[in-house]
Amino acid sequence: MKAIETKLKGCFILEPSVFEDERGYFFESYNQNKLNELIGQEVNFVQDNQSYSTKGVIRALHYQVGEHAQAKLVRALEGTVLDVAVDLRENSPTFGEYFAVELSAENKKQLFIPRGFAHGFCVLSETATFFYKCDNFYNKSAEGGIIYNDKDLNIDWTIEEDVELIISEKDRSLPLFKKARL
Repeated sequence: MKAIETKLKGCFILEPSVFEDERGYFFESYNQNKLNELIGQEVNFVQDNQSYSTKGVIRALHYQVGEHAQAKLVRALEGTVLDVAVDLRENSPTFGEYFAVELSAENKKQLFIPRGFAHGFCVLSETATFFYKCDNFYNKSAEGGIIYNDKDLNIDWTIEEDVELIISEKDRSLPLFKKARL
């Protein structure tokens, strides 16, 4: 496995070593010791989540605050998504900046998102099954969010103009970045 640090310190693209032959392929998708070595920190995941969505679905931008903050390891099991991480660490030189990467069943890439980031994704394929590990349990009282189309963040979701966006009512009512609970 190879780790590539993004422009957001502590946020890594992980590319697995894939072994292919006439039977198909094999790769190690997660190894705690290797991950910790590659990213230079100790992360212990305690919860797995999975979602299924159709083209044009945006699930964004979510995070947990305080002692309930979560690091995540995310990937697409089926289909293709544009995955987005936003740096919410106020003392970070990239505070308020985002990083986006295409994750797909084909490229098998994963994104490690440390604590202190908002996260979201947009489905680019007809359908997508999205999977992620969290290093802290979900806590409703600690949840925060930012509206997906915040002008200050100016995220390019790369969705085709003729695709109708599908966004939950909850996500449509999230605050702007300036008013987000950090």
